[in-house]
Formats: sequence, structure tokens, C-alpha cells
Amino acid sequence: MKVDFINLKAQYLAIKAEIDSAIQKVIDISAFSSGPFVKAFEEHFARVHGAKFCVGVNSGTAALHVALWALDIGKDDEVIVPTNTFFATAEAVSLCGARPVFVDCDPAFLNIDPGGLEKAITNRTKAIIAVHLYGQPAKMDQIKEIATRNDILLIEDCAQAHLAEYKNQPVGTFGICGCFSFYPGKNLGAYGEAGAVVTNDEGLYLKMLALRDHGAIKKYHHEYVGHNYRMEGIQGAVLDVKLRHLNDWTEKRRHNAVLYRRYLENAEDVILPSEMSDARHVYHLFVIRVPQRDALMEYLQNNDIYTGIHYPIPCHLQKAYNVTPQPCDSLPISERYAKEIISLPMYAELTEREIEFVSSKIEEFYKI
Repeated sequence: MKVDFINLKAQYLAIKAEIDSAIQKVIDISAFSSGPFVKAFEEHFARVHGAKFCVGVNSGTAALHVALWALDIGKDDEVIVPTNTFFATAEAVSLCGARPVFVDCDPAFLNIDPGGLEKAITNRTKAIIAVHLYGQPAKMDQIKEIATRNDILLIEDCAQAHLAEYKNQPVGTFGICGCFSFYPGKNLGAYGEAGAVVTNDEGLYLKMLALRDHGAIKKYHHEYVGHNYRMEGIQGAVLDVKLRHLNDWTEKRRHNAVLYRRYLENAEDVILPSEMSDARHVYHLFVIRVPQRDALMEYLQNNDIYTGIHYPIPCHLQKAYNVTPQPCDSLPISERYAKEIISLPMYAELTEREIEFVSSKIEEFYKI
């Protein structure tokens, strides 16, 4: 049996008529850049996340960059970020000319450790980026309290956490803004690259609208030096269709996580992901920790099971940040976990039979 890490074709075939119709409508009126389909998606996406405003852009990285840029993050500023995240979180800080300050992860839930975060604050700290990694919200009550007490901007990286909630509040609404990615493999994925920022701050919203379109709110009238971060019309149309199915897909992911736990509960060598009782984890990824990780991945691949690592090198150890002085001391939890974590196949269309097969091969490996 072959089990793909992700199966985008299966998702497309399930909603093919809706998708094809939406794309044809974009073609019919030639609304290829921004336009009414992007606007409709922005309104609907803001609504499901409990935000007043949404700015659609052309990638999750652009979402992070335009948000930091609009908040005037720049030279001599420091922004605290988790080291256990995708590189774009820190990269967006660097693109603004600021310095990312890396913090280790919580050993139980793998998101940024609030204790380490507070210790990293200096008189140059301008902002904190809280990442909701793998689909599980960070500890936002503690993080928000630290940010508020220290008068620091709080930005959320929600790239893997569409529809996730912390204490019944949608992610993206705890700080001044929340940044999302719609990379094809995400829970809500475009047919190409796309991203968005949600916010309740009207001034920030208007500035981001301008910055995404060469600094202009009115065509050819440029208030800022901006960038071309516009979302394509086809991506807006596709995302608007898929948004209608997102809650159902999310519940299927959550059910698949339950099945993985059931089938792996007796696998002594496997450390299953912990889920916070007061959060809604949306399982963009199902990440376990194991000994002999690389050998297990090879064994699974030999059995036609495809997995991933998110992420094999913590940000503070990346060559791009190998500068003097070092951006931080050793961050031992993230460094250790990077050698142990493995992401198992996880998507709404995954079947119980496939989950049972994956789990059985993991157990089989540790019995050899």
C-alpha cells in the first residue's frame, strides 16, 4: 500500500466542479490580479477568524514581511521569534533590517517557551512573533501578558493554524495581527502561492493594503515605497471555494489524529504529540518523536510510506544566521528535538486503513 505524505489531487477531485467553475469565472472577466474574487475571499476569511480586516498577499512570507514593515520594524530593532519554526518567520524580520532573537521551544508542546521569551527581552525589543506550530496554538494568554506588560508588539504566525483556537478565541486575533500562508500543502491551500494578514487595526490594514501594491491605495498615487505583494485572482477564487470546506476538513484531520493515537498507543518508542486541553489543534502536521529517526524514515519509505521533518535545522543554526556575535546561546530542546521529530502523513482524505498501516510499520520497525 502506498501512503503519500499529502494528496492534493484527492482533495481537488472531491470538489472539482466547484473549483473548475470558480476558475472559469475569473477567466471570464479577466480578474487575474487582486479584484473581486480576492476581495470576497478577504471578507470571508476575516469573518471566520473573528477579525475586522484581511489583506490578501502572494505568500505567507509576504504576509509576515508586510505586517512587520507596516509596523515600522527596522534597523536596530529586535524581534523575538522561536527557533523551532520555518525559516520565513525569522527571514521576514531580517528583510526589515531588524534582528531576530531566537528562543527555545516548550518541551511539551514545541511552541515558543514563554519563560525563555521573557528572558530574551531587551531595550531594543520591538515585537514578538508567536508561531502556532503544526496547528497547535502557542500559550497566548502568557505571551500576550508578557507583550502587554513590556509594551511590545505581538504578531502571530498562523501559517499552519487556520481555524485553530486558544481558549475559544481564533488565532490571529490575540496580537495586533495574524499572518497566514496558503501554500498548497497547508490546511487551506492555494493552487500556487498565497497568504494573508488579519487584523482589527484599521490603520494597519490600510497601510498594508498600500504596501502590497507598490505603496499606493489609489492607482499611480504612491504614499510609500512598497512592493508587489498582490494576491492573484485565481488564488482568491480557489481559496474562497476551499474555505467553505475547511471546517469539515479540519474535523477530519482531528479525527485522524485520534486514530493515530489509538494505533500507536502501545508503541513504546514513540512519543506522541501533546495536545493542550484548552486549545483547538488543527493538525496541519502530526509530529511524533522517535529514536533512530532517519532509519525509521528510510524503513517507511521502503514500505511506500512517505514522511517529512519539520524542521531538521533550528533557525539559530542555519548558515544564514551564522554571524558574529552568535544570535543566541545553545537552545538545547529545539536542537535535540530536531534529531527526533518525524511528520507522519496527515490530510483529510487519509483513510483509517492507511493510518493503521503506517502505525503498524512503525511498530514493526522497533521490533526488528
